[in-house]
Amino acid sequence: MRRCYLVCYDISSPKRWRRVYKVMQGYGEHWQYSVFFCILRDIDRVRMEAALDEYIKHDEDQTLILDLGPDEKAARESATVLGLPLKDTEERTVIV
Repeated sequence: MRRCYLVCYDISSPKRWRRVYKVMQGYGEHWQYSVFFCILRDIDRVRMEAALDEYIKHDEDQTLILDLGPDEKAARESATVLGLPLKDTEERTVIV
């Protein structure tokens, strides 16, 4: 079963930030500078966390993974956006 997640990160090194950004591009939809919306199976979440764990420094960086539940439509509708709207993307990232 797939679940929706919001992944936010605060990485203190630009080099590590770029690495984390590249990892996250493989798992979700880029919403903001350091924010991704992801729809993941349990195994994909474990893989994502392991990949992120390789690049972050636990004493300097922070990654927040929020579980938004299994309903993608409800998860997307729960986001309130002030200012510029999120980009409407036709394509979705699918991990096989």
